[in-house]
Amino acid sequence: MIRIENLHHAYDIGQPNAVVALRGIDLLIREGEYVVIIGRNGSGKSTLARHLNALLLPTEGDVWINDINTKDARHLREIRHTVGMVFQVPDNQLVATVVEEDVAFGPENMGLPHAELRERVDEALRLVGMTPYRTRPPHMLSAGQKQRVAIAGIMAMQPRCLVLDEATAMLDPRGRREVLDTVRELHGNGITVLTITHFMSEAVEGNRVIVMDQGRIAMDGPPREIFSQTEKLRDLGLDVPPLTQLAQRLHRRHAAFSGSLLTVDEIVEELCRLPQPVEVVA
Repeated sequence: MIRIENLHHAYDIGQPNAVVALRGIDLLIREGEYVVIIGRNGSGKSTLARHLNALLLPTEGDVWINDINTKDARHLREIRHTVGMVFQVPDNQLVATVVEEDVAFGPENMGLPHAELRERVDEALRLVGMTPYRTRPPHMLSAGQKQRVAIAGIMAMQPRCLVLDEATAMLDPRGRREVLDTVRELHGNGITVLTITHFMSEAVEGNRVIVMDQGRIAMDGPPREIFSQTEKLRDLGLDVPPLTQLAQRLHRRHAAFSGSLLTVDEIVEELCRLPQPVEVVA
């Protein structure tokens, strides 16, 4: 679905304060993947995300969305219908005074017939679990609910790929859980997902983790493979998810206990599997 070849990007080219954000990125994202991108601040994560629906264009190299080059302005609308983006601050993405009108904003600007517009809004609200709030003013919602409305507005345009750029960063734990549950359901319905986060506990949601450092891809693989490389991650200024840290500590105390676990269920299952009780210490 997405093919990136030798992507470079620099801000303020030719100025004394020029910043090189991406340095020779090569990346292939297949349809149906759930990709999580992590990295320190300034590693190039958000710059990369903005290339995926042509909010930015390469300084050098190419980005292809379904074999359409993002430099081809004739297909800009098609690219942005294929790849929808959700950003960090929910309030910055809402434009109407009623939830269902906000969800309708994007597809309405596509010139859809009223009957199809209504059908898309109904389905998008159902997908994100916000149907009961359709007539509410967005300012009466929690931050997590606002972010789900923003996702519904994107889904109403029926994209094939959803990109979330730090979409849970401003949310409390409950709001993050609501958004992550919504994204997981959308992925289960066939949507390709690419999410950027600084929460290591969210990175285990995906089936592929990409670690960025200084504008380059430093690591790329399944979550279990990536988070088993604790020292390499720490060298990159990152840590492993808290549950994996717990599993690694238990492994150091009890060699039979796996140190590559990612979820609560996996840890419970491993504890039940062992023949002898394991002392869990703080």
